[in-house]
Order: sequence, then C-alpha cells, then structure tokens
Amino acid sequence: MAKTTGNSKVKKKPNADNLIAIYMDYVLEQEKTPKSVYKFAKDNDMTEQDFYKHFGSFEGLRKAIWEKFFENSIEVMEKSKEYASFTNREKLLTFYYTFFEVLTANRSYVLYTLTEHEQPLKNLDQLKTLRKRIKNYAKTLIEERNKEKSLKLFQQSEMIFSEGVWIQFLFLLKFWMDDNSAAFESTDVAIEKSVNTVFDVFDNTPLERIVDFGKFLWKERMA
Repeated sequence: MAKTTGNSKVKKKPNADNLIAIYMDYVLEQEKTPKSVYKFAKDNDMTEQDFYKHFGSFEGLRKAIWEKFFENSIEVMEKSKEYASFTNREKLLTFYYTFFEVLTANRSYVLYTLTEHEQPLKNLDQLKTLRKRIKNYAKTLIEERNKEKSLKLFQQSEMIFSEGVWIQFLFLLKFWMDDNSAAFESTDVAIEKSVNTVFDVFDNTPLERIVDFGKFLWKERMA
C-alpha cells in the first residue's frame, strides 16, 4: 500500500488511495485518530468535498483500509501462476501467509487501530467489511471442495465453513498481535497448524462443533 512520508501535502485532487495513505500517516505520527474531517482536509490542502467524494466518514475510511489489505493480498496471490492449481488447503494457507505479510508491512498502524479502545469489540467494528470479503473467499473454497464430493451427505455447509474461517482469522490476528518471535515465525507456524488441522477435522467432524471450538479459542485468546 502506498504511503506518504513526512508532512507531504496533496497537490492534486486526492483519490481514495491518497486519502488512505495520508490518514494512516496521520494516525502514526499523531498517535491519535483525527477528530474532524474539516481539520483533516484543511491540513492536507483539500476540501471536505474532496474527502466525502470517496468516504462518508472516518469510519468508512478505516473499513476501506482493511478492504485494501484484502485486495492487495488477493492481487499478489493471483499473480502467481501456480495459485490456480493449488488445492483449497494450499489456497487458504497462501491467503493467510500473504495477508499477514501485508499486515506486517503496516504493523504499527494495525496494532494502534486494534487497541485504540478499551473495549475489544469496538476496535473490531472496522473489520465488518473485511469479514464479508473473507467469508465470501472462504465460500468459494468450500464450493470447490463440495464439487469434488459426489454425495451431498459428505458436503459441508458453505455458511458454517465461511464463519469458521472468519473465527480462525480472528484467532490468528490476535496471535499475530501478541507474537514477539523474530520475523513473526510463530505466527507462520500457527497458520500452518491451524489450517491443516481445520481441513483434516472438516472431513470427520460436524462443522458446528468446529465453529464452537473456534469461538472458545478466540475468547481464550482475548482474555
């Protein structure tokens, strides 16, 4: 993701990427989120209309940042010629590895914005749009997996699978936030083990039980 440096000003009409970059820099440099669109726009040589052309509020911009993280990850993955031939397990592994590389490149911003408020759920509100994107991605994986199974008895629920992947992502996100290992190697191990375990268990365990277990892990991690 493009970033601005120092106190650079927008000379031309800003696009969405410009606004995202400037906003992220503001948060990191000021160690706080801007309070007013008017002041934010004025400090960056633009008008409020320039801002509202792309985002209806700072909340909308924050959600767009996570969407951009997701889109950048998918773009990187799909550039690989091998990706199309990967198994669903390999695709999910690749997604997590790539997504957390993107997060690591923006770690200071991510850590700040996910710990800004004392209430964890309030910090997670910005992930609502990302949740839809990740769940839709997960649904494409289970759709492909179900096509390989001739009997509906052995097919898995797309809705429950996608919810399970989302809960798994939240667990990995919290793990990564707390990871102090060099190059975040522990997170890579957690990704591999969790994805392999989930795919192994999916073939032998009702998905509802997996989702319940995932919720338990998430609550334990947040404690």
